[in-house]
Amino acid sequence: MATDSYNLAVRELREEFGRDLGIERVSGDLGRIVADAPPIVELAKACDVGRIMFVRHLTQEIATFPPDDIPPAHELADLVLAELPRHPNALAVQTWTDGAGTGGSFYHLLADALGERGVEVTRSGQDVVVSCFISRKTVILGVNLLDYSLSDWPGGRMRLARSDDRVSRSEFKLEEAIQTFHLALTPGEPHSPAGHPTPGDPPPGGVPSPGGHSSPGGVPSRGELPSAGWRPSPGGPSSPGALHSPGGRLSPGGPGERPSTGGFLAPGGKALDLGASPGGWTRILREYGQEVWSVDPGALDARLAGDRGIHHVPTTAGRFFHDNRVRFDVVVNDMRMDQVMSARVMLDAVPHLRRGALAIVTLKGGGRNPLDSARRGIELLAKEYAVLHARQLHHNRRELTVIAHLP
Repeated sequence: MATDSYNLAVRELREEFGRDLGIERVSGDLGRIVADAPPIVELAKACDVGRIMFVRHLTQEIATFPPDDIPPAHELADLVLAELPRHPNALAVQTWTDGAGTGGSFYHLLADALGERGVEVTRSGQDVVVSCFISRKTVILGVNLLDYSLSDWPGGRMRLARSDDRVSRSEFKLEEAIQTFHLALTPGEPHSPAGHPTPGDPPPGGVPSPGGHSSPGGVPSRGELPSAGWRPSPGGPSSPGALHSPGGRLSPGGPGERPSTGGFLAPGGKALDLGASPGGWTRILREYGQEVWSVDPGALDARLAGDRGIHHVPTTAGRFFHDNRVRFDVVVNDMRMDQVMSARVMLDAVPHLRRGALAIVTLKGGGRNPLDSARRGIELLAKEYAVLHARQLHHNRRELTVIAHLP
């Protein structure tokens, strides 16, 4: 989780799974469940559907070592392979530190040792993820199915390339949300009339979708996460599941139905960007094939001028809604206002949306109780939208990203 969100994450976890849940802090942004841990499938499900919003990456610890007493590389490889139901063709290895480092030396250590055993090692895109966290006090080795990891980046720290085309840092937030929750459809990708991808189809870019398929790694996916919707009140898990067989090895859990993700960024859609200036989110939406109405009294970046797929409307959201006659497939909102006000603006957008429209909104944090404030905002959104995900992503800082669709 984010360093300053640790206490919020602990509160959410205990509200969801009970006050006896034992949690200890390992480093600034890493915690360990040490007592009464729920099955990983239930923990992942609660995070995926937004009942736990401040956790952004999960792994299952298999070994811990002092930094000056690391076993030989071949023993580390054996520890990893012993957790799997059969010898894999490929694994993802992800390393990170309690600072800004990548832990690259440990990546190569593990990659070389696994490679000697005939396992192809990549940094992402595999069904099974090997995690290695390194600090001055401890080295933790973990293994998890990608389906239960929440993010295919080390510790959930997504790194996106900077380019001269970028208009603002806020672009990273939208791009991370699109990639994390697999919101984009590519041209020609099969989808149902309501805009849903055909079940089992992989998302664009080759990133495995939860439960959708198995990668060339040869370790089967566990099936989809059990169906569950967002709910603001604490409560227990709704469906059992297990990742570990009686022998303790990593294995697929029970099948279930993932909540429908409603609208998508299908090419050729019409998108509404509320509070668009200077146009960072507008630019990302254009990259995903959307025709964009950018609503903001402020100007858009000059680099967006001349794009006939962008319609800048220099006014407030309220005045735009009064005059608008367009129906939109997507609405996004990154405006600087409190959670409840942002949610109300999203409700005002509802009459202007098509059925199944995708909604992406950042709820700004702050205040004495950001968790309860976020919940109030989401409760308001849920009056009209089906809320699918709510999470503090790596690029969010003091805010949350909420993904919803209009039923």
